[in-house]
Amino acid sequence: MDLGGRTVVVTGGTRGVGAGIARAFAAAGADVVVCARRPPPRPLQGVGFTSVDLRDPDAVRDFFDGLARVDVLVNNAGGTPYRPLADSEAERHARVIELNLTAPLTASLAARRQLRRAKGAIVMIGSVSGTRPSPGTAAYGAAKAGLESLARSMAVEWAPDIRVNTLVVGMVRTERSHLHYGDEDALVAVARTVPLGRLAEPADVGRAAVFLASDAAAYVSGASLLVHGGGERPRFLDAATTGKED
Repeated sequence: MDLGGRTVVVTGGTRGVGAGIARAFAAAGADVVVCARRPPPRPLQGVGFTSVDLRDPDAVRDFFDGLARVDVLVNNAGGTPYRPLADSEAERHARVIELNLTAPLTASLAARRQLRRAKGAIVMIGSVSGTRPSPGTAAYGAAKAGLESLARSMAVEWAPDIRVNTLVVGMVRTERSHLHYGDEDALVAVARTVPLGRLAEPADVGRAAVFLASDAAAYVSGASLLVHGGGERPRFLDAATTGKED
C-alpha cells in the first residue's frame, strides 16, 4: 500500500504502539509527523516530531493550523495507570477520560478542514477495554467505549468527505509491557491466553492502521477492526466439564 505524497499525523506517536504506527506509515511512503508532549526517546527514521500538549485545545488548533496538508489523522495518544475507582477522586478519573476521549475529538475537529480538502481518513486507536469490563482501568475503558461510538457518529456526520474507523486493539508487547503484565515469565503466561499464542507487536497495529487509511479501504467507514489475536478465551470453558476426558 503506497501512501507516497500523503501527510499523516500520529498523536502520541513517540513510543510503543504509536511509534509502531508512525514507522508503518513511513514505510508506506507517507510524510509522517508525530505530536506529543515529549520527544521520542530515540529518533524515528523518516518521522518528524512536534511538541504539543493534546489536552490544550488552543495548542492543538495552532498545531494543525500550521500544517499545509493533512491526509490522515491517527488518534493514538492515550493510556492510563492502574487505578481502582474507589482509590481516587472523580477528578483524576476525568483526566483519563480527557486524554483518551476528549483529546481525540479536539484533534479531529482541528484537522477537519485539511482532511475534508484531502478526502482523508481518521483512524481512532481503541481498545478491547472498551468492549468488556475493565477493572482497575474503568475510566479508560469507558473512554475507549466512547471513542468507538464517537468514531461511528463522526463517520456519518463527516461523510462522504472523511472516512472514520477504529482499531480495537488487544494486548501489545511494548517497552512498558512489564508495568501492566509483570516480568518475562508473566508475559509468556499472558500470551498463552491469546488464541494466536502471542501478544501483538506495535508493527501489527501499524499495518492495520495503514490499511484503514489506504485506498484498499476506500469503502470502509464507521467500522471497528479487531486487532487482538482472536480475543480472549472465555473463562467458563476452563471451568466446564462437558467434553473433557477423565
